[in-house]
Amino acid sequence: MTSASVHPKDRLLATASRLFYAEGIHAVGVERLVSEASVTRATFYRHYPTKDDLVAAYLTETSHRIREAVDAARAGKPPREALAAALSVVGDATCGEDFRGCQFLNAAAEYPDPESQVRKVIDDHRQWFFEVLRGEAAALGHPEPSHAARVLVLLRDGALHGGELDDAETVRATLRRAVEEFFPA
Repeated sequence: MTSASVHPKDRLLATASRLFYAEGIHAVGVERLVSEASVTRATFYRHYPTKDDLVAAYLTETSHRIREAVDAARAGKPPREALAAALSVVGDATCGEDFRGCQFLNAAAEYPDPESQVRKVIDDHRQWFFEVLRGEAAALGHPEPSHAARVLVLLRDGALHGGELDDAETVRATLRRAVEEFFPA
């Protein structure tokens, strides 16, 4: 399929996803987005009334992909294995080619207003992941599943920053070991 046969809205989103992740959101202007996506400004604004609408769509699509990966990794596993599998998705991501950290943490650094639509997408994704972890911790009988989930979200955040700055394989192994030690068999 050629890029011309891909719907302009999808081309914009794919272009934005690639550029925002590689270079940063504020570093990429609308002119560059429309040029690289081979669309007009009018087409851009028809599908995304503001650049922030496109940023929110980019993060929503990213969240959707992560949710699918985490759900697939957890499917049919007992709670401890499901918890480890959810965090393995994170650890595996740090080893990906061209890994540049967490899309949500990167975006949050560029969007400090907690009321912005971008931050609301970020908050929704983080709340979803927290609930996944809290649910598994509760299923494991942890006496404080919410606390356990908060600790694991912090580990996730650290792993996603460390995976860019440190040896990704070591980060992945450390994350796995932390889960094993926090929830011994």
